[in-house]
Amino acid sequence: MESVLIEKQYKRICPFCGSVNTVEHHLLFGRGMRNLADEDGLTIYPCEKCHNMAEKAINRIHENPMAEKLSKMLGQMAFEREKAYEGLTREEARQAFMKRYRRSYL
Repeated sequence: MESVLIEKQYKRICPFCGSVNTVEHHLLFGRGMRNLADEDGLTIYPCEKCHNMAEKAINRIHENPMAEKLSKMLGQMAFEREKAYEGLTREEARQAFMKRYRRSYL
C-alpha cells in the first residue's frame, strides 16, 4: 500500500534538513514491525545525518526517544488514514492497526 499521507514525490530530499537523502526510515520498527512497515509503505527518506548519524541524539531520529515515539505515531496515523480512504471508520481503522501491529501508539 502506498500511503496517501506520506509524500513520496520528493523521496530524494530529507524532510528534516532538505539535503539529498541516502536512507529509508521505517516509521514503525522493532520487534518485526519493519517488514510490515515495508508492506504498508510506511517509510520516509531522511539523510544519514538526520536518520542516525548526527552528533547529538536530539538531531536524529534513532536513539532519540521522543523522535522514535513520534515516528511510530506518524506511522499509525498514516496507516489509519489510508484505511479511512478505503472506507473504514476511524474505530475500524484503529482496530485494523492494532490487529496488524499488536499495539497502538495513539
